[in-house]
Amino acid sequence: MCVEFKKEIKLMRGKSYILLLFLAVQSVFAQVEFKATVSKNNIGINERLRIDFTMNDDGDNFEAPSFEGFKIFGGPNQSVNYSWTNGRKSFSKSYSFFLMPTKKGTFVIKPASIEIAGKIYKTNPVKVTVGNAVAQPEPEEEEDPFAIIFGNQRRRQQQQQQQQQLPPSLKEGEGIHLVAEISNSNPYLNEPITAVYKLYVSPYVSVNDFRETASPKYNNFWSQAIDLKNLSVQMGKYQGEDYRYVVLRKTVLYPQKTGKLKIEPLTLDITMQAPTGRRDIFGRMEISNGTKTISAGAKSIIVKPLPEAGRPESFEGAVGAFDFKVKPSKTTLKSGEALQLTVSVAGKGNMKLFTLPKPVVPSALEMYDPEHKEGITTPLSGTQGTISDTYTIVPQYKGVYTIKPLEFAYFDLNAKAYKTITSEEIRINVLDGQMPTATDQTASADKQTVIKNDQFAFVKTKTDLSPIHTDDFLGSTLFYSLLFAPFLIIPVIVLAKKKKEALDGDVAGNKIRQSNKLAKKFLSDASKQLGNKEPFYDAMERAMHNFLKAKLHIETSEMSKENIQELLVSKKAQTETISDFMKLMDNCEFARYAPSTGVAMQQDYDKAVSVISDLSKQI
Repeated sequence: MCVEFKKEIKLMRGKSYILLLFLAVQSVFAQVEFKATVSKNNIGINERLRIDFTMNDDGDNFEAPSFEGFKIFGGPNQSVNYSWTNGRKSFSKSYSFFLMPTKKGTFVIKPASIEIAGKIYKTNPVKVTVGNAVAQPEPEEEEDPFAIIFGNQRRRQQQQQQQQQLPPSLKEGEGIHLVAEISNSNPYLNEPITAVYKLYVSPYVSVNDFRETASPKYNNFWSQAIDLKNLSVQMGKYQGEDYRYVVLRKTVLYPQKTGKLKIEPLTLDITMQAPTGRRDIFGRMEISNGTKTISAGAKSIIVKPLPEAGRPESFEGAVGAFDFKVKPSKTTLKSGEALQLTVSVAGKGNMKLFTLPKPVVPSALEMYDPEHKEGITTPLSGTQGTISDTYTIVPQYKGVYTIKPLEFAYFDLNAKAYKTITSEEIRINVLDGQMPTATDQTASADKQTVIKNDQFAFVKTKTDLSPIHTDDFLGSTLFYSLLFAPFLIIPVIVLAKKKKEALDGDVAGNKIRQSNKLAKKFLSDASKQLGNKEPFYDAMERAMHNFLKAKLHIETSEMSKENIQELLVSKKAQTETISDFMKLMDNCEFARYAPSTGVAMQQDYDKAVSVISDLSKQI
């Protein structure tokens, strides 16, 4: 008996140990894991790196590290996996980034952080070594999506660089220059000048893509941009060396203020390939990939005032070279007929920045407001063409009437002096009609007399007094209204409070309303970011996620593609609409690390508005 009893005790102890071990294993498996993994720990300067921050429980307030030594060109992309296997829950959520190294060396990617169940968890630091560029498959010329200006000449350049040495003036990171050429840095007020922006690229350097990060600002200038049909590459010199260049902008400027004026610079972000000046073990020139920010630099313009000496009284600010004409359609007509009087200026100068002189006609001729016409072009030398005002004049009486000559004054830039053109006197002969009476002839004088006689009309000669009578406030209608108003407002306040409490208690309804607001907000943000790929698709994805939260009543952790598709089908959404929605989600995910054009973004945005609208009606 004792032996058997001892065996039972040992058996019970063994079972206890197994149970404790099982509980310990369960506690280990129940722990939260949050880790960082990279696609490679050793990469070349021309390679890309992917890093994933993965957790086994749903968390919020994710904070990415600073990624020192790298530049983000894609991400964060979020993915969630949620499944049940043999009654056991499996959950995984990750944030992915695509990085591009900016320099060589050994870098440590610092921990990211996430909040899970009120606690902060951090990933492990990751060490990445960036070395020399590695050989990569060369794409065919016609398949290179980034060779948009200078062509895909990398293969030809590499062959040349294997045979040649770099010029002494070309150092690593150089070979690209953005230049702003100003035609005249000391113009007169309203004298046209031109600003031409050129991008110079060395034959030893290849440009794959560029993006404008800051546009030039022309404060205190009237500006007219010249439309460039296409960007063509030309050959030229930069500091005495052969360069290729392309003209990016042409603008005609008219200074509107004297003194020192500043033109803010144009700034570009350029993706490029350039030789490092070193050769590999096979004697081939090493090529480095990278980005560079270049600026044309601010330009200062000293604007001279127009001379005061010799300035005519009729001068209205015209600067250039002009011809002035005043021409009637006819000079002999009958009473009741109309004539057209055209005042026009033709030439070259600040055509849109001055007004034409207005004719003065006798009171017997009724003149209507003019019809203004402009036939102006803007080449690089400045605006030129013709502007005109055409007046319709109708005579009221028979007789001969004179339209006095008009003067047009302008500042001639070639002669550096003012010039005045005077039109001829115009005589209008009205053959028949009523003759003006003495009263009609003195009508204008009578108007002046009336004005003078009526200048003291505001002083009344007779009194118009009324007795002063005031009612007491106490006991008035206003008094009782203000007295009982608070008692009438109390029920309204009570009802409003109950309504607010009901709304606050509706947690599910508040979540739906909040998701609806966020969907509209992010869709609006996406429309503002058209042309900026990453912010645009990030806002689009957020808008679609919040739309699904509002309509399907699901959380972020439940947003797998299969689950979304099943829920939409259960809500009786049309198959074609569901297919369009899922395709749009795929586009948002794929566009983070693939090139995208403004046309594609506009199409995706229009499609998102249409699909969301259709689903709102169908669900």
